[in-house]
Amino acid sequence: MTISSATPRLRPSSLRSLIAGQDPDVQQAPDTERSAEFRLGPEHSAADAVQRAHGFAAAVMPALLATSPEATRAGQSALAVLTELIDITARHRASVDLAGRISCDGEHVLLTVGEMDRPLPAPEEEPGLFLVHRLADDVGQHRGDEAGHATWASVPLRG
Repeated sequence: MTISSATPRLRPSSLRSLIAGQDPDVQQAPDTERSAEFRLGPEHSAADAVQRAHGFAAAVMPALLATSPEATRAGQSALAVLTELIDITARHRASVDLAGRISCDGEHVLLTVGEMDRPLPAPEEEPGLFLVHRLADDVGQHRGDEAGHATWASVPLRG
């Protein structure tokens, strides 16, 4: 599904604990993965994609990190990394839609953004990647479903 300007701002498509009807005040097991996904269509410029994805992530991050004692710091780090990955991917888009996934397994926030029409450039070419490499404990790419490269970064929950 593509989110357009005719629909409300981006919304979570799989925030399991809330959508499943579970009481948000009930603690989940620490190894339970929580995730949210978004998709932006081709009508969104790179700048608009960054703004919309950042707004979406900022809205869902508190629920995804609710059980983490360092939720505020980890959330800010994950938002900074996601913003850079969206910016780079939106400018080098390989597929019609720009898709992203934010998941938390209790130890890390895994951010996945796809798809780029090229391998991830060096930080010297894309200076925002210096920030990504500083905040994430691992960064990589894999071939996506639409002939591009999906980029992922793992941001630790503990400092």
